[in-house]
Amino acid sequence: MKVVVLGNGSLGKELTKLTGWDNVNRKTHDFDFKDVTSCYRFIKDYDVIVNCIAHTDTYDKEKEKHWDINYKAVSRLTDWCSENNKKLVHISTDYVYANTNHVASEDEIPVHAENWYSYTKLLADGYVELKSQDYLIIRCGHKPAPFKFPIAYDDMVGNFDYVNIIAKGIIDLIKYNRSGMYNVGTEQKSMYELALITNIEVESGKAPGWMPKDVRMNCDKYKRAVGYDLDGKYDHLQDYVDIKEAQMKDTAFRDFQKSQVEFQNKINKKEI
Repeated sequence: MKVVVLGNGSLGKELTKLTGWDNVNRKTHDFDFKDVTSCYRFIKDYDVIVNCIAHTDTYDKEKEKHWDINYKAVSRLTDWCSENNKKLVHISTDYVYANTNHVASEDEIPVHAENWYSYTKLLADGYVELKSQDYLIIRCGHKPAPFKFPIAYDDMVGNFDYVNIIAKGIIDLIKYNRSGMYNVGTEQKSMYELALITNIEVESGKAPGWMPKDVRMNCDKYKRAVGYDLDGKYDHLQDYVDIKEAQMKDTAFRDFQKSQVEFQNKINKKEI
């Protein structure tokens, strides 16, 4: 099974790094995803196409950018994959569950957030489901490691995690040759709790009113598909944490250790 990753953003890079799969992107290949036909010549010899290309400026109000990349290009790529007996792995988003106010499964009716990003991603999900002969849709939320922003929202909750962890979940589904739609995520947590794992100086704050607060998902289907929960423990993120610097700041280091223990205790008690 020959796999190629389309796109060189944070998720595309991580998938390529972890697997050694070939990568086709605009920096190394001459194509424009808005005219998706221009990339077919680079992917025609592969069995599985993992599309990580998207317009991810989530709150950009320019409809056409989202429409062209997140829906039009995906619909054409879907048709091409079906016509050429390719499996399409389509990366969607947990934002399609925003405002559902409960832990949503793959069979729930998604209620999209009030932005073009989640709307066009949801449309693409529907097109892939309807038209594709062989597909895997991944709904997930992945964040950069280390957490690079000064403030993290303590009222935004979901199953999002760092990109290397989510990438491992996606890789497992591809290697197990699963098809259909899957929510991929770890234990429920707030964005602030996630941020503390790799950024001890991050401050907590409240999300603006126009941002989705609840993007929780039910990930039981993923567990049934691969036989285990996606690892939500963070030992393997230690490379991202500057331990020496933290130790130099004695109080900060103790607070960091305490936050990790408290967070893991909450997970063990299933409080989040």
